[in-house]
Amino acid sequence: MAAQAPVASSSATIPTRPLGGSRLDVTALGFGGAPLGDLYAPLDDAAAIATVEAALDAGIALVDTSPLYGRGLSEHRIGTALRRRPRSSFVLSTKVGRVYSPAPSGVLRTEGYAGGLPHEGRFDYSYDGAMRSLEQSMLRLGVASVDVALIHDVDPWTHGESAGARQREALAGAYRALADLRAQRVVRAIGIGVNDADVCEFFAREADLDCVMLAGRYSLLEQPALDRFLPLAIERRIGVMLGGVFNSGILATGAITGARYDYRPAPPDVLRRVA
Repeated sequence: MAAQAPVASSSATIPTRPLGGSRLDVTALGFGGAPLGDLYAPLDDAAAIATVEAALDAGIALVDTSPLYGRGLSEHRIGTALRRRPRSSFVLSTKVGRVYSPAPSGVLRTEGYAGGLPHEGRFDYSYDGAMRSLEQSMLRLGVASVDVALIHDVDPWTHGESAGARQREALAGAYRALADLRAQRVVRAIGIGVNDADVCEFFAREADLDCVMLAGRYSLLEQPALDRFLPLAIERRIGVMLGGVFNSGILATGAITGARYDYRPAPPDVLRRVA
């Protein structure tokens, strides 16, 4: 069954914008679900769910998450909040590229999350892997469809020297899966979610994307996306969702002891620039 195009709630006070060439309108501010996966410290369940509800009450109608965030915990918490709302009142985004299995003996790869679910993940950018990843996400979220599906972390940040091979795998597999789902109107928009502006440019040239999520590379501290990718996005009508606009912490906290930059303790040169 084709998913209906969501629209922002009539009570929203945040302006909306078209998401690239898709038929989706999204609020200019979105809710990012990474912290709800216990990113730096375990969160109280009730407080995490109430945070999503507060964002929705404030008029934010774009909600983004990923299986990575707490190995599914973010999706569970967000799904709990969203089940109390009309499906047409929000735009829901999640990601593919990892699949998860129960880990009764303990999780070996926490992937930077202090808490999360007792599940172990593995990368899978194949056609079937993307389909399975999205199915798992919809079960955790408690929904029958998502609006935006992004191929996650196909960048050197995550894969180092093997990033090129992962990108080819994603183009041959996960991208074809998402393109098929878009053609069937199961999802409304497809793209990638990465931490590298050059990777955004590569996929914008190689694939028919509706949008990208670019984290950390367009902020008060750095703007590498300005050189080539953002002009290309305008030319090709690719919507850009900016994540990590505080560079994962330091632009919000200031140059304090323990400030984080790119999800790690900020190095001395970054502390000096921010100060």
